[in-house]
Amino acid sequence: MPVRILDPQCVAKTFPDYFETLFGVVRANVEDIPVITIDGPTASGKGTLTDEVAQALGYDVLDSGALYRVTGLAASRHHVDLADGEAVAALVPTLDLKFESGRVLLDEEDVSAELRQEATGLMASQVGAHPAVRRALHQLQLNFRRLPGLVADGRDMGTAIFPDAALKVFLTASAATRAERRHKQLISKGIPANIDSLRADLEARDARDKGRSASPLQAAADAIELDNSQQTIGESRDLVLSWWQERGPFKA
Repeated sequence: MPVRILDPQCVAKTFPDYFETLFGVVRANVEDIPVITIDGPTASGKGTLTDEVAQALGYDVLDSGALYRVTGLAASRHHVDLADGEAVAALVPTLDLKFESGRVLLDEEDVSAELRQEATGLMASQVGAHPAVRRALHQLQLNFRRLPGLVADGRDMGTAIFPDAALKVFLTASAATRAERRHKQLISKGIPANIDSLRADLEARDARDKGRSASPLQAAADAIELDNSQQTIGESRDLVLSWWQERGPFKA
């Protein structure tokens, strides 16, 4: 029977590291650790929604889209030949990787900005072409399933990585809405952008992701589709949390 702690702050003064200590010694069957998956096309807001839901629940986060970029970056830093798939794959289990509040930490260093660079994207494409790397990253993603729970975002989290997740969300938004969001994001960072070109690029990427042979972009058969074109992030978060209340370990 699952146990719910109603006031986790009760240990804040006397034992502030209580829960970290508890989860360090507790052993659980992997299949019993709760998982929420949030899949969807690029620029749909799944990363932001994942962070919001995970923060509300106190769960860990997996940003699967960043994994190939992190792997390419780490291989480059360790002077591993990116053309050597086996060597890059051997590096994957050693990665000290965390996702916190929208940041990606590699060896405790915030590498979020580096991951957005074009050069890192090229390295990601290079290492992602190796079957050995894809297998290693598949296992790495599974390893993120740990107590107290996980919210995972990507394109195949609910179909290929965590098919047994208790709640699967497929997040969508119109191409026009996604292009507008991406345009605002780039402009706010001082990066020039054309909204029509962004929309065309998003639509082309959608077509590629849906048509690829390995883990194509598609909703899991038991996923709930959420179109957030007209919703705030808070409204989307609250809706997902209400679904989790209905399906999770502590059903209403």
